[in-house]
Amino acid sequence: MVAEKRLISHLYQSKEDGKWIIQSNEEHQKGVAKMAASFAKRFKLPSWGYVLGLLHDKGKERAAFQQYIRKVNGLPTDDKKHYDDHTHAFVGGILANDLMGEDIFNLLVNPIISHHTGLHDYVKAEDILQEKQLPEEISKDNLNIDIPLLFKEFLESPFSKSKVDRKHFHHLSRMLFSCLVDADWLDTEKFMDLESWRKRRCSSTIADLLPKLEAYLQKLQLNAVDTEVNRIRRKVQEQCSKTSLGEKGFYSLTVPTGGGKTLSSILWAMKHAANHNMNRIIIAIPYTSIIVQTAGLLKEIFGEENVLEHHSNFNSDDIKNEEVREKAKLATENWDYPIVVTTNVQLFESMFSNKSFVCRKLHNIVNSVIILDEVQMLPTDFLQPIVDAMVAYQKMFEVSILFTTASQPVLCGLIEGVNPKVGFKGIEHIMEIIPIEFALHDKLRRVRLEIDNIGKTYDEIAAMVSEHDKVLCIVNTREDAKKLYDRLPDEGVKIHLSRMMCPAHISETICKIKALLKDEAYPVVRVIATQLVEAGVDIDFPVVFRQEAGLDSVLQAAGRCNREGKNRIGHTFVFSLSAEKRIPFGSMAAANNARLNLPTDNDWFAPSTMEKYFKQLYCRKATFDKKDMKHYLYKLDELCFETASKEFRLIDDDGMNVIVNWENSMELVETLKKSGCTYPLMKQLAKFTVGVHRSDFSQLVKYGAVEEILEGIYVLLDREQYDSATGLSLDNHWMEEILMI
Repeated sequence: MVAEKRLISHLYQSKEDGKWIIQSNEEHQKGVAKMAASFAKRFKLPSWGYVLGLLHDKGKERAAFQQYIRKVNGLPTDDKKHYDDHTHAFVGGILANDLMGEDIFNLLVNPIISHHTGLHDYVKAEDILQEKQLPEEISKDNLNIDIPLLFKEFLESPFSKSKVDRKHFHHLSRMLFSCLVDADWLDTEKFMDLESWRKRRCSSTIADLLPKLEAYLQKLQLNAVDTEVNRIRRKVQEQCSKTSLGEKGFYSLTVPTGGGKTLSSILWAMKHAANHNMNRIIIAIPYTSIIVQTAGLLKEIFGEENVLEHHSNFNSDDIKNEEVREKAKLATENWDYPIVVTTNVQLFESMFSNKSFVCRKLHNIVNSVIILDEVQMLPTDFLQPIVDAMVAYQKMFEVSILFTTASQPVLCGLIEGVNPKVGFKGIEHIMEIIPIEFALHDKLRRVRLEIDNIGKTYDEIAAMVSEHDKVLCIVNTREDAKKLYDRLPDEGVKIHLSRMMCPAHISETICKIKALLKDEAYPVVRVIATQLVEAGVDIDFPVVFRQEAGLDSVLQAAGRCNREGKNRIGHTFVFSLSAEKRIPFGSMAAANNARLNLPTDNDWFAPSTMEKYFKQLYCRKATFDKKDMKHYLYKLDELCFETASKEFRLIDDDGMNVIVNWENSMELVETLKKSGCTYPLMKQLAKFTVGVHRSDFSQLVKYGAVEEILEGIYVLLDREQYDSATGLSLDNHWMEEILMI
């Protein structure tokens, strides 16, 4: 029998003898306090982490909660009183507010009262305190909180000492919240599921893994042919090694395609982290198609057990080694791995989230190196809050950030828009790793860029593309890709690549393209693609066509041309489809106009031209803060965490996702119908999902092509509606067949 005098936090029934195993509330709070303190120590606020842990579940000492936890577990209780409310989080918030006043509201009070629900907007958090009263059975005595130490610690923290702008305060609140919620989950798991808890953590450190990279690079160099390109790659790596000794801060690595940017950036990050005793490397990439490629390389170098993939297209069930698979599943919750590969969306939306399960990972970003690959892809509509977040993380949380690209954007100094009110202060200083005198844009120049602004028709572009045997043509929309593909002659191999294909189909097609380009048995390989192949996908064509777009997109397309220098010179042609009234729109139009406004005699590949281009692009912007994060998060006494979290979405989710009939997707759908939604199953199904505009979705519904199998989950059951070459068709194939009869 469980003694009623013992205050329960968690309990479970032993499988061996049926006895109840109890974790007392005192044990849990102290366990969480110690762990949260160890997390917060990394940014010099251990006592604040400790107090969060000590107070977060104080409300479980309420008679109402003790009666509730006993009843739901079938335990007897002598308390016959009826309670309308057994919630507990508000109690610790009241205690923190009473003990230390309103000054600590968003550092202690809000995180405590929100540790189950997610951080509240200030109005809702204040209402909770006003509506609730401290239960009479809860005592303020014997809390052992050293209030003078808390304030002394805060004054000596990076936030105070570095004189961090008060607009960054919300990141500090969220970071303390992260320390609390991860410690709470981990301590609970340690008690309730010791086996899972033991599987956590990767024992390897950055210092342990660095020799693996050095051995890999040494082997590459031994087997490499002595060419000008390989000599340049070695020189870039040597420069990365040299500059890795620099202080923590902002760095950029501007290397044209073919210069070995990926390996060089990893070498810099590993050495920089080892030199400064940093905890991990986080590589954020804009496209999942690049992530798979980069993660594969990293796993080859460091071993699958040391690299965590965290993105929508990765399913940890695909990992064959059971121990590594279980570790990876657990690590996606809090990023406790030496090397993490993720998306820009996952990284930055986490930094602005209010949700406890999302924020868990944030404290593991502290004292890490972040590599932002293809940094020119940062969305300009969110540039101010993103840049401000990076500045905050660097100053407060000891993070170093490396920007890597062939098309470096302007992120320093005053970033100006259409008027002075739009502008904002960028990063104070970014250290470029590659000196100007290296002139890599000249030494690695393997492409001639030809721009024709005269409008062409689909037929004309298809005819021009067909003049070449091995050629890639990149267009701006799915519709353009389909119409050009349909106009190519049926000779050799012609391939379509767009987001009308599901991720599994796209990955297979990219692998197919790479294999075909290496196989001399296939002399004709013509590919029509959207810009999903533009940044970072390792394919190499002698000729590339690119529909008009911003200069960064044009140069990224040119990076798929003569990539390995197999030809003396490659050719990239920029064309317009204005004769079809297919001109860029929205942000793409602004980018294209910025390029068109540059002098035509510019050296398009020179970094100085890219700087001019981004300034032209920025001066067309009416805002760099589309969702007004300044309003929600920059006012110290009016922080709106929940609203900001809902608004900060880097990808407008105005479409609908449809599961398509590809490979074994219908088998998974049958499992879904029988067993319902599970996280692993939905991760598997994500590989077979296509996003469509709501208007297109309505058409598919009208045709009867989709079925809602569970609430909000739609399946394209008709196999004929998904083409093996072009993916999801929005046309009614039944109507077409009727008309053909």
